[in-house]
Amino acid sequence: MEAIQTMIVDALGPFGPLMVVGLLGVFMILLTLPILLKREKDPLDKLRGAAGTGTEKKEKGKKLRAGNKDKLEKYSNFLEPQNAAEYSAIRLKLMQAGYRSKDSVRMYNFLQFTLGILGLVLGGAYAAFQSVQTTVTPDQLALWILAPAGAGYMLPRYWVTRRQQARQQAIIDAFPDSLDMMLVCVEAGQSLDQSIMRVSQELRTGYPDLADEFEIVTQESKAGKDKTTVLKDLAERCGVPDISSFVTVMVQSQQFGTSISDALRVYASEMRDKRVMRAEEAANKLPTKMTLATMMLTVPPLMAILIGPSIYAIVQNLGG
Repeated sequence: MEAIQTMIVDALGPFGPLMVVGLLGVFMILLTLPILLKREKDPLDKLRGAAGTGTEKKEKGKKLRAGNKDKLEKYSNFLEPQNAAEYSAIRLKLMQAGYRSKDSVRMYNFLQFTLGILGLVLGGAYAAFQSVQTTVTPDQLALWILAPAGAGYMLPRYWVTRRQQARQQAIIDAFPDSLDMMLVCVEAGQSLDQSIMRVSQELRTGYPDLADEFEIVTQESKAGKDKTTVLKDLAERCGVPDISSFVTVMVQSQQFGTSISDALRVYASEMRDKRVMRAEEAANKLPTKMTLATMMLTVPPLMAILIGPSIYAIVQNLGG
């Protein structure tokens, strides 16, 4: 053991044994994790499957035909939050980012775990390589190992957040035009459900995100879901204040029996004015944002042109 320890210290430096133990621990976790997470099938489930109804047998046949399509299902207890509130929050965030798959939460947590472990392994390998080349401090060692792991763990969250923001901005940009089209459809004699279906078809080319949401509303209405619930689900999926206000207006118009076309006309006018105000606000912010860039790009060359010759002459006089 002393000979092995001496060989490791000579090869990897004074922190070589610690690094070897850490890497061995990571590999042992990776090896034992599938065994620990593997769930045994409940005998009661086997009995229910044997005495199942025709619907259950049909679903079982679909699963068998699907094969190993969802290989992460047996790790769901580890990859999915067990707290209902936390699971709902992650699920809602992914839906607002456009990921509506039933296993999206599982895949999201799997990517976080996998990229974190991959970053830890790569950081450990880089730290071992640097320890062979030069002498490193414990702070540098910890930074090289933990920084890639933290970056890999946070990368899926960063991607989902950016995707959510981009999708919400696309919905905000498309919403005033969709209201104008919806108002035309309603005034032409169509119902609200028919107008939403027609708008989803017309918006497909230019604004696919909002078209997808309207199509989901149409499908849920055809399935017999309550219209109020459908509209509230739309506001929750989008996460945009303009959509939430629109849903409130439509629900109140339905409850109080007022004209939907009048409510749409007033709200569409407000959305057009709001879009103009957003454009004016962005235009007014532009000079302020350009000030720093203008100073950084123009002041140094101007100072070099004005003061450069004088400094050169002074240096030449002092040297002479």
